[in-house]
Amino acid sequence: MGMGLSLLGGMGLLLYGISLMSEGLQKIAGHKLRRALGRVADRPLMGVVVGALITILFQSSTATTVILVGLASAAVITLRQCLPVILGADIGTTVTAQLIALRVTEISLPIVAVGASIVFFTKRDRYRRVGQAILGFGLLFLGLKIMAEAMAPLKESVFFREALLHVAHRPLLAIVVAAIFTFLVHSSAAAVGIIIVLASQGLIDALAAFYFILGANVGTSFTALLASIGSSREAQRVAMAHFLAKLGGTCLVFPLAVPFVSWLTKISSSPSFQVANAHTFFNLFITAVFFPLRNYGVLILERCLPEKKRPEFEPKYLSEALLDTPSLALGLAYREVTRISAKVLRMYLDVGRALKTSSMAVAEDIMHQEHVIDHLVPKTTAYLTQLLRRPLHRDEFRRGIGLIHVLNDLELVSDVLGNRLGVLLQDKIRENIQFSPTGEEELDIMYQEVSIMVRLTHKALVRSDYCLAEQAASLYPRILKLERGFRTTHIHRLREGIKESELSSRLHLELLNAYLRVSEHMRNIALAVAEEIAEPRVCPAMPPPEAVLAEEPEAEARLEAL
Repeated sequence: MGMGLSLLGGMGLLLYGISLMSEGLQKIAGHKLRRALGRVADRPLMGVVVGALITILFQSSTATTVILVGLASAAVITLRQCLPVILGADIGTTVTAQLIALRVTEISLPIVAVGASIVFFTKRDRYRRVGQAILGFGLLFLGLKIMAEAMAPLKESVFFREALLHVAHRPLLAIVVAAIFTFLVHSSAAAVGIIIVLASQGLIDALAAFYFILGANVGTSFTALLASIGSSREAQRVAMAHFLAKLGGTCLVFPLAVPFVSWLTKISSSPSFQVANAHTFFNLFITAVFFPLRNYGVLILERCLPEKKRPEFEPKYLSEALLDTPSLALGLAYREVTRISAKVLRMYLDVGRALKTSSMAVAEDIMHQEHVIDHLVPKTTAYLTQLLRRPLHRDEFRRGIGLIHVLNDLELVSDVLGNRLGVLLQDKIRENIQFSPTGEEELDIMYQEVSIMVRLTHKALVRSDYCLAEQAASLYPRILKLERGFRTTHIHRLREGIKESELSSRLHLELLNAYLRVSEHMRNIALAVAEEIAEPRVCPAMPPPEAVLAEEPEAEARLEAL
C-alpha cells in the first residue's frame, strides 16, 4: 500500500513539475514563441532548431505537436513548415532524458528550495516566473527520485519481475503498453523518465527498455491525433505526419533492435545512459531519414487528406487547443479580429459600389456579410473571454481587453451597414430614387471622408500602429462638422422646393446619419488601438491620410493580419 502511494505521489509530482515548469517558461518566453515560429517559413533547418527549443520550453514533444496542430488549424502555419519543427521537437524531448541520466534527481531538493525561495520571497513578477520554472524543474526530478526509491524493493518481487519479463520478451506487447501509458500521461518526458528509473533499478534490461522507448515515442503522437479530430485538413495532416514519422521510424529500427542495443551497451555501461541514448539516437535517426523526404511526405498527405471547405460562419484562426498557450492564442485572436475588420471594410466599400451601380446583388451581399459577422463576433469574444482567464502578461491582458472593445464596435458598424444601409440601398434601387446633383455630390464627399477614416482605422489595427490610430481618431471632428453642414444645406434645398430633394429626403438624411454613426464607432476602434493594443510612441509629423492610403484603393480590405 505504501509503495503504491509513493509511486502515485511521485508520478503526481513528476507531472505537476512538468506543468509548473512549462507554465513558468511560457510566462518568461511565451510572447517570443509566435515570433520564433514565424521565422521558419522558408528555413527548414531553423524549423528543426525552433522545434527543439519549443519542446525544451514545454518539456513535451506532445505539447509542441498539439500547438502545431492548433496553429495549422488556424491557418497560421502550413504542413510544409510544420514538418521540420516536428522533427526538431522529437530531438528536443531527449534533453530531459539526458538530464535524468545525469542523476540530477540527487540535487532535486536543493533545486526545489531555490525555486520556492524565489517564488515566496520576491515581489517582482519576472523573478517569480523564473522561480516557478526552477521549482517545477526541481519537482520533476523529486518525483522521479520518489518513484525510484519506491521501486527499489520491487527488485526482490518475483511477481513484478516475471510480469515485466513477460512484457519485455514480447516486443510488440512492450511497444503497445508503453504507447498507451505515454498517451495516458500526455508526456513522453514522463514516460521516458519512468523507463530510465526501471532500467536503473535493474527491473528491465537494455533491450526491453529500448522496446518501451519505441512505444513511448509512438504513444506521444496519439494526443495530437486526438486534438486534430474535427479540425481543418491541414491540422489533421500535421498530426498524421507526426504519427507516421514515429511509426515509420519504429518499423525501420525494430528489426535492428538487438545489434543497436548491443552497440549502446558498448558506448556506456550505465543503464540510465543506455536508455537516454537510445531515446536520443532514435529521434536523431528519424530526423536524418525523414528531413530530406519532407516534401514527398507533404504531397502524399495532401493527396490522402484532401482539403475540405471551412464553414463561412466559423472563425478561421481560433483554436481551442492553443488556449493553454496564451501568448499564441492571443495572436490568433488578434488575426481573427483583423479578419472581421477586413470584412467590415469590404462591406463599407460595397456600399459605395451599390450606390454607383444600383446593384441589388451587392446590397444583398452587404446584408449577408452582416449576418456572418453576427456569428463571428460572439464566438471571437467568447474565445478572448476564456483567454483572459489564463495567465497573461500585463500588456497581453490589456491587449485582450482592447480586442474585445474593438469587436464590440465592429459589430455595431456591421449592424449600421447591413441592417440600416443595406435596407436603404434596396429601397433606393427598388423605387429608383434619385438625389439632386448637389445632394449626390455632398453624399459622395461624406462617403469618401468616412471611407478614409475606415481604411485608416483598419490599417492601424492590422499594423498595431499607435500613430495611425491617433490620426484616424482625429478625423472624427471634421466628419461631424461635414454632417451638420450637409444636413443644413439639404434643409435649404427642401425650402427651395427642389423636387429630387423632396423625394429623396428620408434616404438622404438616413445616409448622412449612418455615415456619422460609422465614423463614431471607427473613432472608438482607433482609440482602443491607440490606448490598449498598440505601443504608445512619439509620433512624427504624419502625411495627410490620403497619402498614407495612396496604395491600391482596396488594398487594406485584403489585409487581414501581419
